[in-house]
Amino acid sequence: MMFYIKNFMVNRIIFLLLCQAILGLLSCSTQRPTIILSTSPQAMQVSNHSQMPISEPSQLFPISQNGKWGYINSTGQILIKPKFDETGQFSEELATVRIGDKWSYIDKTGQIVIESDFDSAYSFYEGLAAVDIDGKMGYINKTGKLVIPPQFDLTYRFSEGLAAVDIDGKMGYINKTGQIVIKPQFNEAREFSKGLALVRLDRRVSYINKIGQIVINPSSNLVREFSEGLAAVRVGDKVGYIDTTGRIVIEPQFDEGYDFSEGLAVVATGMISAESKPPNMTNVKWGYIDKTGKMVIDPQFKERPINFSEGLAAVKIEDKWGYINKTGQIVIEPQFDWASIFIEGLAWVKIGEKQGYIDKKGKYVWNPTN
Repeated sequence: MMFYIKNFMVNRIIFLLLCQAILGLLSCSTQRPTIILSTSPQAMQVSNHSQMPISEPSQLFPISQNGKWGYINSTGQILIKPKFDETGQFSEELATVRIGDKWSYIDKTGQIVIESDFDSAYSFYEGLAAVDIDGKMGYINKTGKLVIPPQFDLTYRFSEGLAAVDIDGKMGYINKTGQIVIKPQFNEAREFSKGLALVRLDRRVSYINKIGQIVINPSSNLVREFSEGLAAVRVGDKVGYIDTTGRIVIEPQFDEGYDFSEGLAVVATGMISAESKPPNMTNVKWGYIDKTGKMVIDPQFKERPINFSEGLAAVKIEDKWGYINKTGQIVIEPQFDWASIFIEGLAWVKIGEKQGYIDKKGKYVWNPTN
């Protein structure tokens, strides 16, 4: 599922990737409509939901040293000394940090620019960031001014000028002034992408436009968000892809299918048994298709691989993770206990309980540390 990252930390990447993968497997159930969202690594939080941070130039990367958190650049140089109890990813030039039990925002020099008493704080998107004050969510601007008072139990980040919020147990949408523009009525609601948002009303999953009208009404019990103009849908017991008009452009033929990233999507072949908990994936193999539905990397991986980012994708071979390129060639040998996507040339990896960053040649720029 696609959720707002709360306090994005390097050592949370495992949790958010595993949660997303598990949710994807459960989508095979035919018992009820299921909204399954983007396969980018995502966090699942109680109070605030949305996508992973968007990569931005001159990205800084959280690191831990002697129990404190700071930041390095893409060469491994420490630019902000580890002094925080917890850190978030930079977005729109600011990052959340925790000192004690309160959250603030720093700039890329490490200076606190918004000092506050927030119980939780979230990344900036489209100039606003969600904050938690006494159990309710609101939004601040980059000066720290509270522009939408805390009143929501759950919020998404702003996308295309709107944000999904929970009001009395129903999801609707607000604009940047806090005005309700699509009345709360949905059981689930996700953020807008290219003018469409995925929602669930009772047992029905649909896509709405920015005035709340249903524009695509799939006859499917599995629907994902659009990524690169396509969305995975289940028709019967197979998964195919629709475009933004609702037309099937890749015929249902896969046992599972995920979002497109850099022109490729992860798909599965082989029987998935949803009767067992967790689902039985013994006979499943994973590969990649292009936007025509052509299998460009044959199903061969026993564990679901990660989406492509910056030309590479993490795959598990035997019991270790490595990286392949878009031809399926192994370019970084499997050696990690966990591996993530590349952002601005670096990927977070884990060996045992130690974590570090590698570059696209597999060389450490930050050696694995606790």
